[in-house]
Amino acid sequence: MIKLQKQIKVLIVDDHSLMRQGLKQILELESDIKVIGQASNGEDAIHMTLECKPDVVLLDINMPLINGIETLRRLKDIGVDSKVVMLTIHDDREYLYETLNIGADGYVLKDADSETLIKAIRDVYRGKSFIQPSLAIYLAKEYKTAKKDSDKSTVKDVLTRREYEVLTLVAEGLNNKEIAERLYISEKTVKNHVSNIFKKINVNDRIQAAIYAYKNNIKKL
Repeated sequence: MIKLQKQIKVLIVDDHSLMRQGLKQILELESDIKVIGQASNGEDAIHMTLECKPDVVLLDINMPLINGIETLRRLKDIGVDSKVVMLTIHDDREYLYETLNIGADGYVLKDADSETLIKAIRDVYRGKSFIQPSLAIYLAKEYKTAKKDSDKSTVKDVLTRREYEVLTLVAEGLNNKEIAERLYISEKTVKNHVSNIFKKINVNDRIQAAIYAYKNNIKKL
């Protein structure tokens, strides 16, 4: 019996119809990628992500109603499982650093070749991060600067308010279910927050996170 290859379900979010159609045609030339929907603004993107549950969301930054950065932030706060690749004309380091800090899984410029975009989709689907090679030098410089200045920033600058709340409860020894009940959110959402916290404060488990919280005097808001 032949085992069929699972297709990567992709949602395209861009306010330009021609861009969406062009991306759809390019992506569906690949046997392992299927475009399951298109959205022209952030509000529709959030609704369709929740409804269609794509594996990967291609998300433009400049859009009406809700821009791509705020859309990304809301998707992460909701706790969706979909991977998100930012697709933009901007090579601005500030956009790059901000979106990755929020939790974007990839960042690709619109003038990239199709092979780069397809690789980005496949990489993030498999759990990797993808930064367009031409932007890698920017990212390296930003993280080097951030590391030097880390003593000047506070934990509240790194974590969202909700992540900060979750970290205080992790430090108290609560598990994901208990945190979910305390904050009136789903256990899956807590799991996503915890994962993002670990990445942002560079720890591997809850014990290290608790130690980090105590060392940085993290207390309830």
